[in-house]
Amino acid sequence: MREFIVEADGGSRGNPGPAGFGSVVLDAVTGETLAEAAEYIGIATNNVAEYRGLIAGLKSAYELDPAASVRVRMDSKLVVEQMSGRWKIKHPDMKPLAAEAARVFPPGRVTYEWMPREQNKHADRLANEAMDAGKRGEQWSAAASMADLDARAARAAAAAAPEPSGPPGDATAGAAKARAALAGARGETGNALAEPRGRSGDSAGASPSDSVSGADASAAPSARASSPRPASSADTASASALSTTGRAPTPGGRDRTTETQVKAAADLRAAENVASAAPDLGTPATFVLLRHGETPLTPQKRFSGSGGSDPSLSDVGRYQAERVAAALAARGTIQDVVSSPLARCRETAGIVAARLGLAVTVEDGLRETDFGAWEGLSFGEVRERYPDDMNAWLASPDAEPTGGGESFEAVARRVAATRDELVAAHRGRTVLLVTHVTPIKTLVRLALGAPPESLFRMELSAASLSALAYYADGNATLRLLNDTSHLR
Repeated sequence: MREFIVEADGGSRGNPGPAGFGSVVLDAVTGETLAEAAEYIGIATNNVAEYRGLIAGLKSAYELDPAASVRVRMDSKLVVEQMSGRWKIKHPDMKPLAAEAARVFPPGRVTYEWMPREQNKHADRLANEAMDAGKRGEQWSAAASMADLDARAARAAAAAAPEPSGPPGDATAGAAKARAALAGARGETGNALAEPRGRSGDSAGASPSDSVSGADASAAPSARASSPRPASSADTASASALSTTGRAPTPGGRDRTTETQVKAAADLRAAENVASAAPDLGTPATFVLLRHGETPLTPQKRFSGSGGSDPSLSDVGRYQAERVAAALAARGTIQDVVSSPLARCRETAGIVAARLGLAVTVEDGLRETDFGAWEGLSFGEVRERYPDDMNAWLASPDAEPTGGGESFEAVARRVAATRDELVAAHRGRTVLLVTHVTPIKTLVRLALGAPPESLFRMELSAASLSALAYYADGNATLRLLNDTSHLR
């Protein structure tokens, strides 16, 4: 069975505002562009435009081969989750669009996966070309489109970067690819990769409830996209000429291209796609990091690690846990809950998990640092009683608290090993980790490649939320740090 990859996107300059979509069908084996479609759809929302792009891409794939299987890749979390059946479709504008998309291929022949926005440049460029054409009062033209050439240039730039190495979640593991992506965004590949998206909302962070408002796209004037165009040898030759000369060939230019040159250009393009196609990293493992709610020791700023009295939540801490539970329930993205074994975390996790209808898994590696003889003491009391040990601890990650506690280096090794196990066990899922100050700061430090002393330069409030995403190539991104908006 032949396999296609459909990449689709849509945007609205106003949300609702002037909107358009783009979609591309790729050969799953070679990465060759088989068909493109784009359309200006008048006044609509981001989500309507994204669904319209999905439908156009699926129809293009069906026209190429009705018996094929299809992998849909989009940077719209809303569309991916709704079409995968994990999120309900509540908005009346979305239901008929989702139903139309589901009817194109028989059930079971289409799968959906989310990808980061920066990997969806081909469809994004098509959508922006369509909106630009609509602004000029014109129809999108496949012949004038530069989206395929830009996508090929981006793949070539990515292929030129050295492959990262190292454990997932360490910044050094993904730094090379990040530099290559930044170079491409600055235009060093000679194309328009840095063109604005033309959307005012981010569907990748959408919640399960639909975010659409405003006019339905079907009521707006539209310019029909050109039909999917198979990538012929002549098209390949024209694209090759444009990429090497910097100008489009004349209408009669194809007649001057010999059959040998056409075949050579097609072979070169196929080889480039096989060699330089960006890897499909799939959906990252996303860790939502929740520091436990307050205990009686928290407002007193006393050392409270894994070697002390193991206090439970205070009344304030339980209230904080209820507030964060309500916020996460409204967001609707948490799929698993994992907790430190200490009482304050298990109590916080239990309150949240009960609201989400999930079970709690306990992971010993998420426990707080053992502060040894400093447990229960304030910072000032420790400095007064153990000044030399305190100074050594502040100066070196290898120094242990008085009485045989854990050094920051020992905690980092434990947390990194736990991180690797959890990433492997929860690939593509969003997991709530209920833990403590030091493990959360350590995960953030490792993701950013920051030095150990950065632990003292991060603020982390009780019941705050942070978030990290871990990708299959070893890269990690910090998405949120110390968010307490749900407590206000």
